[in-house]
Amino acid sequence: MRSYDKRRGLYRSRDGVLLGVCRGVAEYFDLSVFWVRMAVVIVFLLSGFWPVLGIYLAAALLMRPNPVRPIENEDEQEFYDSYVHSPRSAAQRLRRQFENLERRIRRMESKVTGKDYDWERRFNS
Repeated sequence: MRSYDKRRGLYRSRDGVLLGVCRGVAEYFDLSVFWVRMAVVIVFLLSGFWPVLGIYLAAALLMRPNPVRPIENEDEQEFYDSYVHSPRSAAQRLRRQFENLERRIRRMESKVTGKDYDWERRFNS
């Protein structure tokens, strides 16, 4: 796990057996997954079914899933956080970026395909 991810918080693992909570906790605290799972089973046996199940499901709902691709900088972390909390706003942000790119490409296209560009190219060569 990258130190950048570790600073940002606790994630559910995508490779976990059941929702990835134990593996996520083990990766965050740099522990063996086996021992984290054993601790959960022991607490399960000592306290009963419902408290452990409730805590486990609450942790699964509150922990963000581990990013598919490692986060490299603040912009990527900001986008990931916005996506996890509001997929609609993340999609709108992406749409605005693509619209800006499309507008820039159209301007470049009109410049390159225009008559002035052809005359400048002929004049410079």
